[in-house]
Amino acid sequence: MHYVSTRGSAPALGFEDVTLAGLASDGGLYVPESWPSFSADQIRALSGLSYVETAVRVMAPFVAGSLNEEELRELCAAAYGRFSHDAVTPLVQLDHRHWLLELFHGPTLAFKDVALQLLGQLFERFLSRRDDHLTIVGATSGDTGSAAIDAVAGREKIDIFMLHPDGRVSDVQRRQMTTVLAPNVHNIAIDGSFDDAQALVKAMFNDADFARRFNLSAVNSINWARLMAQVVYYFYAAVRLGAPDRAIAFSVPTGNFGDVFAGYVAAKMGLPVAKLMVATNVNDILHRALAEGDYSQGQVVATATPSMDIQVSSNFERLLFDAGGRDGKALAEQMKGFEASKAMRLTNAQRDGASALFTSARVDADAMTMAMRWAYDAAGQVIDPHSAIGLAAARSIDLDPAVPVVTLATAHAAKFPTAVERATGIRPSLPSRVGDLFAREEAYAKLPGTFEAVTAYVAGRATPRG
Repeated sequence: MHYVSTRGSAPALGFEDVTLAGLASDGGLYVPESWPSFSADQIRALSGLSYVETAVRVMAPFVAGSLNEEELRELCAAAYGRFSHDAVTPLVQLDHRHWLLELFHGPTLAFKDVALQLLGQLFERFLSRRDDHLTIVGATSGDTGSAAIDAVAGREKIDIFMLHPDGRVSDVQRRQMTTVLAPNVHNIAIDGSFDDAQALVKAMFNDADFARRFNLSAVNSINWARLMAQVVYYFYAAVRLGAPDRAIAFSVPTGNFGDVFAGYVAAKMGLPVAKLMVATNVNDILHRALAEGDYSQGQVVATATPSMDIQVSSNFERLLFDAGGRDGKALAEQMKGFEASKAMRLTNAQRDGASALFTSARVDADAMTMAMRWAYDAAGQVIDPHSAIGLAAARSIDLDPAVPVVTLATAHAAKFPTAVERATGIRPSLPSRVGDLFAREEAYAKLPGTFEAVTAYVAGRATPRG
């Protein structure tokens, strides 16, 4: 399997090199040269398999040439052996039509663990094959940081620098990052929003000398390997609800578009997906783009769903590339214009390509609260605010009532106890495995959100290439 850049001028790479690189050298994102295709019989054969075996079958085409099936199985078993539920991503029924896909049974209680536990294993395996050191730089709106840090803390040949917007993540989210005191872990709180942090990370990758000197890599969903791992749970859930002999709809609370793009990949591979609902909060750039073709950046509004407080969705570029005809040169010009003006219109081809599978909804604070109450009153389920955004959107979906709708439950409710208690009257407790979180020592730096300040900090602590 080879991978090409969405912007058309970076060299095609194999899976190992794409995983270690993260971002393409031309500023684009890597996607497979072509989508693997599963037959109905191959999808039907996934029924009854464990999560690890499902993962091996779904991901095998993407890692071809870099890992054999036995190596992939070994890495998946190590990654998912740390989850607290044997099903890894269990389904929970809410009523006759609606289901939750619980993605928060990993070590940091968020869906990011599903991909990042595997990515940590991949990094270690690939680095063991070469005499090299990796410097991971990432930005987080809450959950990516803790999941990435947990996945690579203490690993040889890796340093990780994670930027988060100061004061704009929950106390649990911050502490899950800043209480990991391994020597290769560096947390940075920047003065600004998540979008500012993400822009700094991209600027570091786009500084060719800096990126080469410290061998930069990414753990955000701009890294293809992370997105690939998320494709698995769409197959795992769908076959349990009757696929391939029945189409399934998914509602995905999203800000950066990675989680829902994984559903698009599953559909391109042959999974019968009736619809993908893109559920946003009031930071609704994705809803405006899909509903009106208007991809224009607004001011980030702080909400009770901080992981979605985003106005530039990095992974949307992958959809624009694939749905718009895979013209890298044209997309490079389009993205260059967006980066300069912070606004762009989707082409007719991009809109038509997206509308076949995607729909979207903007969910405000009141609708989010009502969804949390409904989940508790109707089904006894205490859900976090992000999952509630997805559920509110799912309950508004316009589809044949016979189609099951799966909402991706992206975080444990205890990560956002105040918002949950305000909506339901129930204050969720942290699971025992992280119950002492607020007794642990924190360590992190506070920096201005400038390229000079952040690169100086990284350069003073990272290991340069030999």
